[in-house]
Amino acid sequence: MKPISLSGKQRRNFLKTAGMLGASMVVSPRFAFAGPPKSDRKLRMAVVGGRFGASFFFHEHPNCVVEAVSDLRKDRREKLMEVYNCTKSYESLEQLIKDPKVEAVFVATPVPDHAEHVLACLNAGKHVLCAVPAAMSLEDCERLRNAVNKTGLTYMMAETSAYHQVVISARKYYNEGKFGNIFRVEADYHHPGLEVLFYEEGKPTWRHGMAPMMYPTHCTAYHISVTGERFTDVSCLGWGDDSEALKGNPYNNPFWNETALFKTNKGNASRMSVCWRGALMGTERGEWHGDRMSLYARDPHGLDEVKINASEELGRDDAGFLFKRAEKEDYQQQDWWDSDALPKLMRHNSGHDGSHTFITHEFVDSVINERQPLVNIHEALAYTAPGIVAHQSALRGGENMKIPTFDI
Repeated sequence: MKPISLSGKQRRNFLKTAGMLGASMVVSPRFAFAGPPKSDRKLRMAVVGGRFGASFFFHEHPNCVVEAVSDLRKDRREKLMEVYNCTKSYESLEQLIKDPKVEAVFVATPVPDHAEHVLACLNAGKHVLCAVPAAMSLEDCERLRNAVNKTGLTYMMAETSAYHQVVISARKYYNEGKFGNIFRVEADYHHPGLEVLFYEEGKPTWRHGMAPMMYPTHCTAYHISVTGERFTDVSCLGWGDDSEALKGNPYNNPFWNETALFKTNKGNASRMSVCWRGALMGTERGEWHGDRMSLYARDPHGLDEVKINASEELGRDDAGFLFKRAEKEDYQQQDWWDSDALPKLMRHNSGHDGSHTFITHEFVDSVINERQPLVNIHEALAYTAPGIVAHQSALRGGENMKIPTFDI
């Protein structure tokens, strides 16, 4: 895919807040916390989608006010108005984006609508925060990138895993060089029993039969948000059965579970697993394996986070062979939400391991201070596109496939 050209102003604004990975890869300032607000300006926000959209904290941010809300259902509109202390609602996104007072929109609508809803907001001159994933096709990935670059507006994807407390710690350790070289990352997103969400009030929902790897970002964020690498190749396998629940789904997806092995632009490995069915514990977790240090996120079996340091001390295994003993370090995960990384009113736990307050603050602060957010359009597509290609690989029996990038 060919990169598009930016105007001089767009390029200056982008490069002012972005770093470079390798010779040509633009990445966001993933290691900087925004800190306390430095402005009195109020961003006039709108929230669209009354389920996921009601679980954020725009009403607590000192630089934000919720101007309007929208959902197709009246009960959900009323819920949004209650949560955000808002008196204005619209029955549709199309009506809402005509409101000249609305500066930015949180798109928390069903996944198949994300790309079109984001494009509508951008074309109406609104900054956008969007739920995951960014898109469901490579063509829509390109359309989104082009629209963000053309308009110069802020786009951020609300990926919760990027702000899990242990992931914030992993970014800090990576920036400090503690890992040494990270040669492998593993991540699991297991949501067994997802089929209970396939229908609502007797009608199929957008989740009915969605391919696991089409919802990849809870895994891919564990690698990309820490190292900034890009996935370049993938081989993926899927597992399904003859369950009636999968039949007739609009995605023609035959799989309950998919597991992918990705190669990065640095030649490193990443194993990602997204599963909807099986004898599994529900989890979103990851591991970072480095030549100097490794970090293991808390797992659903009750094990807390573990940090392992490389050692020169020799030992013998139960067969008598020599090996280097790794050192297990006592590790207490810091609650980053209880720090000056957030405004005072937002220093509390929140949904998805404390991530919702961080996402709220990161988006508002990036718009107010005219900087790139952590998960900007390029990062969002780097999280999203690998899953789209991985599913195609699974449909082809694990064929190794190339992954396009959407960086400048």
